[in-house]
Amino acid sequence: MTPFPPLRRRTSRHWTAAVLAALLPLASHAADTTPAQLVSYWSVQAGAPANAARGQAFFTTRHGGEWSCASCHGAPPTSAGKHAGTGKAIEVLAPAVNPKTLTDTARVDKWLRRNCKDVLSRECSAAEKADVLAYLANLK
Repeated sequence: MTPFPPLRRRTSRHWTAAVLAALLPLASHAADTTPAQLVSYWSVQAGAPANAARGQAFFTTRHGGEWSCASCHGAPPTSAGKHAGTGKAIEVLAPAVNPKTLTDTARVDKWLRRNCKDVLSRECSAAEKADVLAYLANLK
């Protein structure tokens, strides 16, 4: 008997789990973008330049719902926030205060999708994303 089971006994599920386990530490330290690059990307997607003043208005407005972005992140979001529903702590959102924020494309996309649905009951448009990111990137 060999010390290793035959390869045919392993399923693709085993290999997938092994690959994900190996890559997970890399994903948690991703820094593949900058706030300026995100603003540029969403501005191109919107077909118009981002506007930080519109972004600030969007960030602080309730949009007919119970919450605004500022409900959890603060206005301005230059200190730690707290989720309005759960009370869970939220890291500082302003890149000037927290240089690690808005540097991971996948994480930014995930949270924009979730938070826009919470605030607007829909996903944000490319223009709304560009404007909010411009506002955040310009905070001092």
